[in-house]
Amino acid sequence: MISVGAPPSGRATISCYDGMNAAQPSSTIRLHTGPLAWLVAVLVAMAALAMPGRALAHAALVATDPADGSVLTQSPAKFSLSFSEPVSPLVLTLVRPDGSQLALTSFRLNDQTIEIDNPETLKSGTHVLSWRVVSVDGHPVGGSALFSIGAPSAAPVAAEAVDWTLRAAIWAARLFFYAGLFLGVGGAFALAWLAEDRRCGQRFVAAALLFGLAGAPLSLGLQGLDGLGAPLARFAAPAVWKTALETSFVWTVLIGLIALGLALLSLAGPSGVRKLSASAALLGVGAALAASGHASAAEPQWLTRPLVFLHGMAIAFWAGSLAPLGLALRRQPAEAKVFLRRFSRAILPVIVLLAASGIVLAIIQVQQPAALINTSYGRLLLLKLALLLFLFTLAAVNRWTLTVPAEAGDTEVQRRLARSIRIEVVIVLAILGVAAGWRFTPPPRALAIAAAQPVSIHIHTLEAMADLSITPGHAGEVTASMMIMTGDFGPLDAKGVTLVLSKPESGIEPIKRPATKPGDGTWRVDNLVIPLPGRWNARLDILVSDFEMVKIEAPIDIRSD
Repeated sequence: MISVGAPPSGRATISCYDGMNAAQPSSTIRLHTGPLAWLVAVLVAMAALAMPGRALAHAALVATDPADGSVLTQSPAKFSLSFSEPVSPLVLTLVRPDGSQLALTSFRLNDQTIEIDNPETLKSGTHVLSWRVVSVDGHPVGGSALFSIGAPSAAPVAAEAVDWTLRAAIWAARLFFYAGLFLGVGGAFALAWLAEDRRCGQRFVAAALLFGLAGAPLSLGLQGLDGLGAPLARFAAPAVWKTALETSFVWTVLIGLIALGLALLSLAGPSGVRKLSASAALLGVGAALAASGHASAAEPQWLTRPLVFLHGMAIAFWAGSLAPLGLALRRQPAEAKVFLRRFSRAILPVIVLLAASGIVLAIIQVQQPAALINTSYGRLLLLKLALLLFLFTLAAVNRWTLTVPAEAGDTEVQRRLARSIRIEVVIVLAILGVAAGWRFTPPPRALAIAAAQPVSIHIHTLEAMADLSITPGHAGEVTASMMIMTGDFGPLDAKGVTLVLSKPESGIEPIKRPATKPGDGTWRVDNLVIPLPGRWNARLDILVSDFEMVKIEAPIDIRSD
């Protein structure tokens, strides 16, 4: 357990209890840095509040009107969704049979029921009522119900509705946050350790840090909006921030804010304090990036998290040093020689570390070379690699042709080097912009995991019921697994089970496969090929005895990939 205290003396005390003896703290950290102590105390308290340490109930859908799977003779005047507890609607959408979407914005809350007005007369065919709400505990809950007018049709396939305004805000906030971490914190480290306490470039670094301090909380709130699928107008809603605080990204923001605060502290004070604060801030950059994100969440995490940690620090060191160095060469060329010499000596191992960690992370994320072309993530990675190649080439030219004469005091070369460094800073900003775009593109590794997930349905009748699972849940070669029970959840010792899949609207005759019983209580069909994605009708022919056959069926949706 962690307790945070901030007595009037201005010293913040953080006590850590080991859980065995709550009366005595196992360790106590006292911070004597005045305002910094208050900052750390507040951030740690926020982190403690954000930790998922309690079990909360989620709202569950109790009933829908029209009922799921029902067929109506005429268009309903309204819809209703009844839940197990009061909810607040976020997004209500009706998907028509042709796949077009209709936003349902007129609704009323009646205790635990949402009554939704239908603004148009619905045409024949199958419709999908999609909903996303927030329960009283702040957790988002979503789902869909299907109903048909006149007669069922193929289930509509809706194109993803993209809120480009929200995406642009997420991208911009993430770019500001990255600029603060890499250009701001890295720049503060360069000023403290490489520039001999000279102040040239300090305004640029301070501005980058302020951009990061603004972008961090904005990114967190926008993360909540994106998680709930809510529009930008709901940015201040408590449910949005509660949802954001329950994501792993909150740790990236909290650690990042601490790193940004330490970097600001390093811009003032004696040399020793500046170096210590800047070093801690640079470590904070690596820790912030390793706390969440696609790369840090990949397996094996014992490898990926340390690699993200090192990769982030290497980027911050290199990118953050560029602007202060370029400004020093332009404004104080004589005094910049020491800065340049130290940077040129340190940058080679940093680039090796950056490249090695980046290559390993890219291999883990992409997995297959074809994914570089076939996925949005891969194409963004190629764009980043192209920019990095340009940046590495420019840096190599600077290192091997301009650095030595610039250190010797050649003013013309110093001006050329300063101009080249400005180009490097622009390229770095472009790379950060590309990296911010990864927020919207799951890596091929994650797509492969999702594609391997099964699809499952529960079929329940008075005579019998079954749990049917198809793995993977997309078209192609699959394995079907069935758990057979009686209608009252009792064991059913069937003599045989046959799986029948049909899709008559696509001209496909029923696919019949007898199941085998491997001995674990389930029935299986191996090496089954489902030729097309879409909605299939799954039927189980259960031979209860030599004289009794029970047939149960239900639709099942097969993904395209």
